Amino acid sequence: MKKISKGSLKVDRRLLDFLNNEVIPDTEINPDSFWVKFDEAVQELAPVNKKLIKVREEIQKKIDKWHLSKKGSIFDKNEYFNFLKSINYVVEEKEDFKITTSNVDEEITTIAGPQLVVPVDNARYALNAANARWGSLYDSLYGTDAISKNKSRDFNQEKAKKVVDYVRDFLDKISPIDQGSWRDISKLKIEEKNLTIIINNKNRHLKNKKQFVGFNGDKNNPKSILLKNNNLHIDIIIDPSSSIGKNDVANISDIIIESAISTIVDNEDSVAAVDAEDKIKCYRNWLGLMKGTLQAEIEKNGKKFTRKLNPDRNYTGVDGSKIVLHGRSLLLNRNVGHLMTNPAILLSDDSEIPEGIMDAFISTLCAIHDFKNKKNSRTGSFYIVKPKMHGPDEVGFTNDLFEKVEEVLGLKKYSIKVGIMDEERRTTVNLKECIRKVKERVVFINTGFLDRTGDEMHTSFEAGPMIFKGEMKKSTWLNTYEDWNVDIGLSCGFSGKAQIGKGMWAMPDRMADMMEQKINHPKSGANCAWVPSPTAATLHATHYHKLDVFKKQSELKSRKKAQLENILKIPKADRPNWSIDDINKELENNAQGILGYVVRWIDQGVGCSKVPDINNVGLMEDRATLRISSQHMANWLHHNICTKDQVMDIMKKMALIVDKQNIKDKNYQPMGANFEKSIAFATACDLVFKGREQPSGYTEPLLHQRRQQKKLSSQS
Repeated sequence: MKKISKGSLKVDRRLLDFLNNEVIPDTEINPDSFWVKFDEAVQELAPVNKKLIKVREEIQKKIDKWHLSKKGSIFDKNEYFNFLKSINYVVEEKEDFKITTSNVDEEITTIAGPQLVVPVDNARYALNAANARWGSLYDSLYGTDAISKNKSRDFNQEKAKKVVDYVRDFLDKISPIDQGSWRDISKLKIEEKNLTIIINNKNRHLKNKKQFVGFNGDKNNPKSILLKNNNLHIDIIIDPSSSIGKNDVANISDIIIESAISTIVDNEDSVAAVDAEDKIKCYRNWLGLMKGTLQAEIEKNGKKFTRKLNPDRNYTGVDGSKIVLHGRSLLLNRNVGHLMTNPAILLSDDSEIPEGIMDAFISTLCAIHDFKNKKNSRTGSFYIVKPKMHGPDEVGFTNDLFEKVEEVLGLKKYSIKVGIMDEERRTTVNLKECIRKVKERVVFINTGFLDRTGDEMHTSFEAGPMIFKGEMKKSTWLNTYEDWNVDIGLSCGFSGKAQIGKGMWAMPDRMADMMEQKINHPKSGANCAWVPSPTAATLHATHYHKLDVFKKQSELKSRKKAQLENILKIPKADRPNWSIDDINKELENNAQGILGYVVRWIDQGVGCSKVPDINNVGLMEDRATLRISSQHMANWLHHNICTKDQVMDIMKKMALIVDKQNIKDKNYQPMGANFEKSIAFATACDLVFKGREQPSGYTEPLLHQRRQQKKLSSQS
């Protein structure tokens, strides 16, 4: 596509027109001045970015060489630790400090709850996520397996009663009545600034009267009752005319609860964006969210309608004042990391611009619109989650990048806040020093099992064959890593100031399992944790009602700190003596996930989808999933646990199974019809057979190259 010169840069005409005609107007920024300053900034920042990637490569080579030199000898953990320090992989930990980030929204500082992650390139999904701040507990329980294996939406009296009983029991736990149960109430009304609950013709009240904060409608016959528990709101809807309310003794028709408190709108692992066309789609959706104008045309059950961003919710307070509650999830933007480049803009030497630099400038430029209307952040902040950083120097570069963006766009220093994704080994072991680099702007750290395991395996590739993937979650390094992240966050003063997050629940159809297991995230001290859907957010929100995370964080501050030496314990198999059957099953499981994800990424440009696993359980897959599976297979190949022919046979076998699983998709292109000509199949194979030499084991370089190839072949 035609490029237009802007100083030393060559900018894709479509991107130039988008920025000049859609983004910059109404920002009080002069377009010509922006391009001059942007050009200067890119010339300054791009060489630093390139140098940091070079450092990654040099460190990895040194680690590979060390492991090879120790082959056959007994592993000495002290010698290993000293080696890592000598190459600056582990840096010196300095004095204690507390973060000083200011002007942060309450969704990050004082409200603990679920966090959605949504691909920015799908407007409908993005709107659903933004609107998932509030969700129906009745619908979420009724439409899933959370309390019943019957997931049918058709009305079932027995199931409906189960839902109502479950919710009443939930209210008894988190907002108990002084005498009696929510199961037995017949009416709710407001008298003398108190909530009166009528049970057996007697007036009762909440044990904690302060939990009643507002209402809608007439005091004697309210339309809704607003409760508050652990900083989360519950809206009890009363509607005697509704099909549910008319059959309820108290005419309660629904329970709406605050659900997705914050949402990461993702430009990275869940998105397939490889050129200017793709990036503009992402940026345009983000611009619509920041302006509050994003819409999507939806067709459901034969009816068409327009989905928009939800308005705020209004109530009358106990004292008669007006209460306005935010109707939408607080939106954070996940930019890409430091590695990838994009052809949308070329530098003076015709190399591609580092995509993370482009993301930082353009996503912030879009966010300026929100600084005016304050529909997202009410504190004048913009939140960028930065993934895949390796160590303090790379975090420091992100700080410099954001400072340069603020300077170019004329923003107050530290307007841009940063979230550190603790998903690379060199960041984990130096987490305190990483946080120090951004102590004035950090608002978020989290753990992510998949990417972190992918980097664990790639970093120690030459150490030996890795344990089975399923055993990783029980390994010493992983459990210590999860505790270490919380310990470091608390010691740096995150509680009440910033988010400490935990990773994704990847099985959106298994809500009963999630309800049982995911309460462990708030129990671990995490004041946010990732969920794959608005429904999952509503269900997971109940965990934050049952447990006060900030109280839990206070308790955890005094526990014994996790030990770094345990994080550095490499998850290799000491003496692998596995059967051929077990090896093949592991390879098949990995191959299935790789192929099921890659075929949609390459052929359809879908970066996040529900991929059936080997047992036909739908898993939410993104590039992080791909990284761990491809690195695991590549590691076993490298250490002769399996052969190339064996892996190729399995890839072909599983490709045919993936083809069958996608038979109902009219846009699907079967891989098995012609393995030699399938770009998707070739990509999946390369991710394994060329996995050893991929930078940090990342999948993006190969995926981007082959997706561009696919797009070109489709145009010809």
